[in-house]
Amino acid sequence: MRKLFVPVTILALAVGTTFTSCNSDDDDDDVDTGSNIVELAVATEDLSSLVAAVQRAGLVDALSDASVNYTVFAPTNAAFATFLAANNFNSVDDVPVEVLQQVLLNHVLGTEVKAADVTTGYVNTLATYSTTTSNIDMFINTDGLVINGASNIDATNVDIDANNGVIHIVDAVIGIPLIPTFAVANPDFSILVQALTRSDLSQNYATFLSGTGPFTVFAPTNAAFAALLGELNATELSDIDAATLEAVLTYHVVAGANVLAGTLTEGQVVTTAQTGTFTVSLAGGAKITDGAGRETNIIATDIQGSNGVVHAIDRVLLPQ
Repeated sequence: MRKLFVPVTILALAVGTTFTSCNSDDDDDDVDTGSNIVELAVATEDLSSLVAAVQRAGLVDALSDASVNYTVFAPTNAAFATFLAANNFNSVDDVPVEVLQQVLLNHVLGTEVKAADVTTGYVNTLATYSTTTSNIDMFINTDGLVINGASNIDATNVDIDANNGVIHIVDAVIGIPLIPTFAVANPDFSILVQALTRSDLSQNYATFLSGTGPFTVFAPTNAAFAALLGELNATELSDIDAATLEAVLTYHVVAGANVLAGTLTEGQVVTTAQTGTFTVSLAGGAKITDGAGRETNIIATDIQGSNGVVHAIDRVLLPQ
């Protein structure tokens, strides 16, 4: 199963009219398309911290390989300075190599994506979850050109062509995402975020889902929450009492497991953090039958974070 989710509130639009390529015809003389990604970074003064990080992480050869094409979202020196300070490192030499490798790979896509082809949605980076081969995702929002809700693409510095891909400049190091990162970054999960962080619950569930995990979260869209309010004859989320909301939220979480779509089976009974169960069916598309006997479609799968995975659903699940 593949990620097929297109956010309801923001269409997956190409952004050719939004991005401004730094490689227009007038600038062709300034670009050495015979250089690889690392060589171009070395030649760019404001990417010297990135170069130092790539060297320390042992990724020079990989990112110089002319037999593959990459997309690199390249943080500036200022972005690296902010990242290092926020994590109490004096320099990139203080960052553990294995951590630095994954952070850097989280800025790299395994295919070349020019600015005009960037769309709103989830894409795989080359970073991986734990010791698995499951690729970490990023959410790109073309409304504002933001990655994971925190790193802005510089619209004046994109499509820097290399002989093995393309570089786009960003203003912040893209941290390895936790599960709540995806909810906060995607506007179509805004009601879910409101629910997870409601002050009258026994705990902040966004904080809970930022823990070690792993967690598998079946995440309802805004449209799913709107439909639920209609079912319950409620006007807004605050009309649902805290105990009910808490039971519903925990019913969408499987604790202690990173359950990918490919491991789901026909008739599988899943036990949730709420202690209730639901049943998976695969015929005609992946679906969930919840404790109330309602059927819900899984509309996006395997949105991989560093502490678990998210699958988007088109209906709020209800326990028995």
